[in-house]
Amino acid sequence: MTLLALGINHRTAAIEMRERVAISPAQLESALVQLRGLPDVQEAAILSTCNRTELYCVTVAEGERQLLDWLSGFHQMPIDELLNCAYHYHEGEAARHLMRVAAGLDSMVLGEPQILGQLKDAYQMARQHAGLGSELERLFQQTFSVAKQVRTETSIGENPVSVAYAAVSLASRIFDDFSRARALLIGAGETIELVAQHLREAGIMGLTVANRTLARAQALAATCDGRAIELGGIPQALEQADIVIASTASDLPILGKGMVERALKVRRHRPMLMVDIAVPRDIEPEVGNLDDVFLYSVDDLQQVIAENRRHREVAAREAEALIDSGVGQWQHERRVRGAGDLIRRYRQHGEALRQASEAEALAQLARGEDPEAVIKRLSHQLANKLMHVPTLRLREASGQSRQDIIQAADSLLLEASATTQDSA
Repeated sequence: MTLLALGINHRTAAIEMRERVAISPAQLESALVQLRGLPDVQEAAILSTCNRTELYCVTVAEGERQLLDWLSGFHQMPIDELLNCAYHYHEGEAARHLMRVAAGLDSMVLGEPQILGQLKDAYQMARQHAGLGSELERLFQQTFSVAKQVRTETSIGENPVSVAYAAVSLASRIFDDFSRARALLIGAGETIELVAQHLREAGIMGLTVANRTLARAQALAATCDGRAIELGGIPQALEQADIVIASTASDLPILGKGMVERALKVRRHRPMLMVDIAVPRDIEPEVGNLDDVFLYSVDDLQQVIAENRRHREVAAREAEALIDSGVGQWQHERRVRGAGDLIRRYRQHGEALRQASEAEALAQLARGEDPEAVIKRLSHQLANKLMHVPTLRLREASGQSRQDIIQAADSLLLEASATTQDSA
C-alpha cells in the first residue's frame, strides 16, 4: 500500500484554475464515492478550500496518474491543464505535507487557523462515506495531534493574521476612518465571521450580513450589532455599502456587473472597495473594470499577507521541527504495525503446521503405535516443516549475495539462541 497526496494550491495555480478544480460541498459526497471506487484506491479523503483542492489516498500502487485522470474527468477538463499545476507526494512526504497543511504552514497566510477546521470537516466527511481505513484514520489522528502541539507550543497563532484579517487590513488602507464606512458581508461562514469581528473591532459604522439562509445571517449579525438580509436584498444593500467582502460556497457569481453599475448610479459614483475571498468567485471579474470599484480577489491579498508573514517565521521554524518529530513518530508506528502483520502471519503459519502435525500424531496413537516413537517423529517432522522454507530462502539469499537478509537472519538466530539458553 502507498500513501499518496495529490492536488493543486495557491502556489501552483491561479485563482481561475483553482475555481475550476474546486469541489463544492454539494459535489463532495459524489466525488468521495467515485474516488473511493477507483480500482487502486483503498482509502480516500478530499480537502477543497479557496486555496487548495487535495486528494489523500491509500493506493495499491503509486497511482498518481489514476487520480489525475479521475480529477480531470470529474471536472471535464483536459488533463494537460492539471499536469501543469498539480503536485503529488508519497509516503512520508505525503504525511509531512498533510501535517504542514493542518498547522497552517502551507497556507497563503502563514499559520492561519481556519485550515485545521476545514481539514477536520474533510476527515469527518470521509468517515461518513467509508473513505477512511486504518491507514488514513491513524494519519489524520497523528496530524491533528501535531497541529494541536504546534498551536500550544509555538507562537504561530498569536498575531491576528488570516485572509479575513488581510481583507480588513486592505480596507483600512483605503478608508482612514471606519466609523464613517458601511460594510456588506456576503456569506455567513467562518471566514466572514472573522471579517465581521475585525470590522467591528476597527469601529465600522454599519454592517450588513447577506446569506442564502436568513437564520445564519441573523445569528452572525447579532454578534456584531449588524443587520441581516437574504441574498435577494443585496441590490438595495449595495447602494449603501462602501466595503463589500464576499465568501460563499456558491458555484456561480452572486454579484454581476449590471447590479453593481445600478448601485453606483444611486451612490452618485462614490467609490466601493470589494474583496472577493471565495473560490469559485462570488463577484464577476468584469466588475473590476468599473471606474468607481476597487475589486480584489483572494490572490490580490498576497502583498498584505506577505507583510504579516515575517512575524510568524520564527514560530514556523519551531513548528517545522515539531512536524519532523510527528512524521518520524508516524513512520515508526507504521513500521511497528507492519511488523505486527508479519508476526501474525508467521504465527498463523506455525499454528497451521502444529495442528496438522498434532492431528497426524493423534491418528498414529489411535492406531496403537508406540507413543515414544510417535513423539520423536512428531518433533522431528514439525522442526523440519518450520525450518524448510526459511532454509531454502537463506540459501537463495546467499547465492544472490543478499547480505542484508543473511545478517538479519543471523541476528534473529543469535537472539533466539540467547533466549533459549536463558530459559533453560
